[in-house]
Amino acid sequence: MVGVDCDSVNVTWLAGGHPFDREALVEMIAAVPDTIGRLVEWPQAAGLFTSNGVERLMAECDVLALYDLPGITFRRGDTPIMDEPSEETKAAWLRIVDAGLPVLAMHHAIASWPTWEFFAELLKGRFHYAPAHLRDIEWPDSGWANPVAQNLRVVRPEHPVCQGLPSVFPLTDETYQCPIFDDEITTLIVTDAPRDADHHASAYATVRRVDQGDWSHPDASSAVAWTHTYANSTVVYLQPGDGPEAFRHPVYRCLISNSIHWLASTREGETQ
Repeated sequence: MVGVDCDSVNVTWLAGGHPFDREALVEMIAAVPDTIGRLVEWPQAAGLFTSNGVERLMAECDVLALYDLPGITFRRGDTPIMDEPSEETKAAWLRIVDAGLPVLAMHHAIASWPTWEFFAELLKGRFHYAPAHLRDIEWPDSGWANPVAQNLRVVRPEHPVCQGLPSVFPLTDETYQCPIFDDEITTLIVTDAPRDADHHASAYATVRRVDQGDWSHPDASSAVAWTHTYANSTVVYLQPGDGPEAFRHPVYRCLISNSIHWLASTREGETQ
């Protein structure tokens, strides 16, 4: 069930920096039709974000898929360290978006490089593992809930990313409560899961293993899949994708496949 016809697409998948089920991810990558997937894990992935590495990446890759979380060093029971990207990493990312390499970002990738506002602008939101400053607003740490039985509703059925998807489908997965720049995205799918703080837990308290006290957070957006353009790169972000239940779900796999093939077509100059 693939919505966009295309020759084989070369996809570089990045993972690491956050626990994940490697076997299930690899299984899903291998199952995406008409793609050649290469999984690169951190810290080896750092080599892609050098002057030579990024040029090879763009020459060999049609779509860059992010299932990683660089920029944070987690410490068991303690405050995580927020790592600043190197100047070489920053330059590599600016080269990527200037050249128009399409980006598929999934799940915890929205928490990447929390000290660098560029990344929040690239994905049009950010999950905060600690209270943070973003767009002149002081944000509390973000919220999470897992597992959450939810119904996902397609709001742009005409969009190539949504082609072949049922109008509503169930998925049990993790939900996030974090800032999203709703007015700057094209929302593709929304959730009916609760979006308030009463149904989420403090990420900062969780990683430090302390009581969350009176933690609160503004209600979250219902958007869980969206697209937009940043510089010359087309971006798709999919909030679901915590693990095997999503990776093996046939509708989720269709969503991944559609996203990859459509993103590849945008690099070839086709219109959105």
